[in-house]
Amino acid sequence: MLIDELMQESGVAFGTSGARGLARAMTDRVCYGYTLGFLQYLRARGDLRAGGEVGIAGDRRPSTGRIMQACARAVVAFGCRPLNAGIIPTPALAAFGIAESIPTLMVTGSHIPEDRNGIKFNKPTGEILKDDEEGMRAQRIELPAGLFDEQGRFSAESASALPAADPRILAAYVARYVGFFPPGCLGGLRVGLYAHSTVATEAFRTVLSGLGAAVSVLGTSAVFVPVDTEAIRAEEEAFALEWAAGGGFDAIVSADGDGDRPLVSDERGEWLRGDIAGILCAHFLAAEGVVTPVSSNTALERSGWFPWVLRTRIGSPYVIAGMQQLLQQGVTPVVGYEANGGFLLGSPIEGERGVLSALPTRDALLPVLAILRLARARGSGIAALREGLPSRFTCSDRIGEFPVALSRSRLQALHTGDLERDRGAIDALFAARFGPLAALDTTDGLRLTFASGEIAHLRPSGNAPELRAYTEADTPERAQHLNRVCMQILAGWRQG
Repeated sequence: MLIDELMQESGVAFGTSGARGLARAMTDRVCYGYTLGFLQYLRARGDLRAGGEVGIAGDRRPSTGRIMQACARAVVAFGCRPLNAGIIPTPALAAFGIAESIPTLMVTGSHIPEDRNGIKFNKPTGEILKDDEEGMRAQRIELPAGLFDEQGRFSAESASALPAADPRILAAYVARYVGFFPPGCLGGLRVGLYAHSTVATEAFRTVLSGLGAAVSVLGTSAVFVPVDTEAIRAEEEAFALEWAAGGGFDAIVSADGDGDRPLVSDERGEWLRGDIAGILCAHFLAAEGVVTPVSSNTALERSGWFPWVLRTRIGSPYVIAGMQQLLQQGVTPVVGYEANGGFLLGSPIEGERGVLSALPTRDALLPVLAILRLARARGSGIAALREGLPSRFTCSDRIGEFPVALSRSRLQALHTGDLERDRGAIDALFAARFGPLAALDTTDGLRLTFASGEIAHLRPSGNAPELRAYTEADTPERAQHLNRVCMQILAGWRQG
């Protein structure tokens, strides 16, 4: 059967970062089949040799271990050798795969609830892009008769296909940053590390303390916590304020479940938006070119720090393609980031102790280190770094259990291609709170810019049945108010 048919049959579809779906839909059969399709695609491209290694890692979801085993059994059946990277951050796995020129699989649902999961696929050169997804979907695979029962489970137990976890992968990721930044450069800083259930805790603690920071681990959870760095929950906001008030921290840091999206607070316990963290990290790295999706804060352009700025659709594959475009134009160094804070290095960066190799996949640790280093070097708090940027503030939220098809139909009703008709329909919904429409952008979803300069951006999630709303204004209070207005409108869409 074709991978495309398996996708339609199971409901486990490609999103912006690999295949995702309900954990119960990600049966042994489905995960085995997806892995076979990936490996076949790589071999057809000449990116996988017979008997070669394939790295596999995962997050802390209850379903992750089973899915890792299913992927490993497919690797063995394909004549290759599974390398167990363990429960580690996605960027650690990807960086090792790139350094060793081997493909890798990360079993994770990132920030979405634990009843869902996913598989991120990395070629030896990095993340699969959209044309790679098409190539995978076209693969015809054979699922051996009798290997699975009617529920898609392996029909018979067998010995583990995964060897013991190899500590080299995480160690290499730690060494990447301890070796790049000057020894003791974070000395004197007190950092709270919100551990919850993220796989990034060990790497964060080791690197931060290795560079001189005093690290206190906070909020460890025995159950999976779906931390979404684009839609920070009230619990995370309250935790950070409480810890900052009682701990005397210079910052509180964390990451999402698979460690590729950061959370960074200032000394007051106020979380930085991911796109603000991205601007500060790009500035610290002296980037010439910056690539980011249309949803990111426009303080990027208003700062005047970057000669080249390229806006893309939302999703790391589009950011990676944009970085490649700037590099082909001779721009360097090039970086990228997303509104969730995930930071991508499109080209090597020269530092005080050598060169930091390119890592064209989302990373949570680099922006954390860059912001702490920037604040330390300037002798200021992180709050001052944020306040030094142009006064543009963003807010985002989401409505869950909102079918993607319904999201698209609602947005299509607002944007038909008839400008005058569209303007009237949009003004009828938004003008009373936002003022008249000035421009619209359909690069990804519907991004509305009003005469006031305020922005509302409506977009279905690429990873889950969610409808997201992003707003931007000159004050945080106004951005939050406008976001609440958008959420009221979207809630009416679901009901109506």
